[in-house]
Amino acid sequence: MTDAEIKKGLAGVVVDYTAVSKVNPDTNSLLYRGYPVQELAATQSFEAVAYLLWYGELPSEEELAQLRATEREHRRLDPDIRAGIDQVPLTAHPMDEVRTAVSLIGAVDLAGTGSVLDASGNVDDNLVRSIRLFAVLPAIVAYGQRRRRGQEPIEPRDDLDYAANFLWMTLGEEPDELVVDAFNRSMILYAEHSFNASTFTARVITSTLSDLYSAVVGAIAALKGPLHGGANEAVMHILDEIGSAENVEPWLDEALAQKRKIMGFGHRVYKKGDSRVPTMRAALDALIEHYDASDLASLYRSLENEFVSRKGIYPNLDYPSGPAYHLIGFDTPTFTPVFVAARITGWTAHILEQSASNALIRPLSAYNGPDERHIDGYVPDAAQVEAAQRAEEASE
Repeated sequence: MTDAEIKKGLAGVVVDYTAVSKVNPDTNSLLYRGYPVQELAATQSFEAVAYLLWYGELPSEEELAQLRATEREHRRLDPDIRAGIDQVPLTAHPMDEVRTAVSLIGAVDLAGTGSVLDASGNVDDNLVRSIRLFAVLPAIVAYGQRRRRGQEPIEPRDDLDYAANFLWMTLGEEPDELVVDAFNRSMILYAEHSFNASTFTARVITSTLSDLYSAVVGAIAALKGPLHGGANEAVMHILDEIGSAENVEPWLDEALAQKRKIMGFGHRVYKKGDSRVPTMRAALDALIEHYDASDLASLYRSLENEFVSRKGIYPNLDYPSGPAYHLIGFDTPTFTPVFVAARITGWTAHILEQSASNALIRPLSAYNGPDERHIDGYVPDAAQVEAAQRAEEASE
């Protein structure tokens, strides 16, 4: 294996087929089941896009109504799960709460059924589990933010759609329609993105025939990293650090001199700019006007213009979504948990796809450590000598 070509980060490696999503290189559009995501964000609810990712087609009015009814049945956070979240220190990252809550939900659901992905023997059961996680994650995320603020939890409202109810449980007030629309669009844009790090993690875990919840917990752990889902938090930290538009040039001079990674710019897949950015930027612009946040707008635009002009690297989705979530009212540490609530749809679609045509994901590696060596004075027993001889004969 010494002459093997190493693809660090699996860059450029195609490992499997997927019908869930792709980036069309001709149009630079992210497609969900063939539909450009910007079209979905402009015309569909997040519930309809979730249905599309799971079932492969957009829902009829009747199908969408049924999904919404099921989702509303499972919005409430079980008191035992809430008690488990309360065991997570307030100084921990909110992603630790989300990871813990999903693990507890899985432990309760799968208790006594074994550990394989489809514990019941019915693939549809994992679709039901996917919908239930989709439904309860807003309550988990909202409770995490409110308990950090010392606020009481807010029960979900059955008269509100998914996005409006999410904001209601988090912020304690019925949001303006413009804000709901911006948030709905962000959730659609974050819902899915092919074999990204967290999705691939979920598929690897699924390939071992572990359960759906374990695959989602692994995906949450991968998403926590600042090079993946945590980037939207990092964008807001950078904007807070800079402070104002006047500080952008000297701040960027120093950051580039220190070779700091400027989060929110660049993407492994998009080389000509993230196709999701124009839709999210339009949503951010609407929020800026709604909240009269001209100072934030100046800072945001100044950093983008200066960085692009110097480096030729364009923003990714995290760059406009960070300020958007800030204006909506999410605390910065809550940004990545919100990402989880969106991406649960894509993750579970991939988990279902992986399990339907499974092969254990087990790549090879090229060893570059010391050559074989032995412990002084060690004498192998007869069985080991015989095994070594058989291996040598087999290789001849």
